[in-house]
Amino acid sequence: YARTIHKVSKCPGAFVAVNVAGLDDLTFSDTLFGHKKGSYTGADRSREGLVGRAAEGTLFLDEIGDLAESSQIKLLRLIQEQEYYCLGSDTPIKSSARLLIATNRDLKLLMAKGPFRKDLYYRLCTHQICIPPLRDRLDDIPLLLDHFIKIAARSMGRTIPSYPQELITLLSTYEFPGNVRELQAMVF
Repeated sequence: YARTIHKVSKCPGAFVAVNVAGLDDLTFSDTLFGHKKGSYTGADRSREGLVGRAAEGTLFLDEIGDLAESSQIKLLRLIQEQEYYCLGSDTPIKSSARLLIATNRDLKLLMAKGPFRKDLYYRLCTHQICIPPLRDRLDDIPLLLDHFIKIAARSMGRTIPSYPQELITLLSTYEFPGNVRELQAMVF
């Protein structure tokens, strides 16, 4: 969905996606903001971060509900000030990337329990699209099934196979705890 939003918006810049789940604070900062040569052991050359690569485009941060609190503060600054600091630099860089955020976690619940910052939540929730789980939108199963079959067949160099209509009925009775990704994995 994030890639589709980017395409429809006709932003001239790139679409850049990153899964932030499990990134420690240093990896998060280096991945998003980049670093200057010599900023830490092993930084033998400067590297642009993903925020810079997404200039005039879209930076998609997936699994934001799993982001460490120290990284949440840096993300908050990026959203609030539209600027960031490359590791090893004290000069702010302006950001022109639009942020899209996704999570499968309940951010309101995380906020109430404490691991998700309230100020970040309120900056992120300006425009929300809630996509119900696949089990609540059974009419999408035939479309997704056809789509994933085509992708699987192309990737394997095969012709697109047909399937009995009973398969749709059978899939409609399944709960899909893994959601759309589970259906895709089943097809492959």
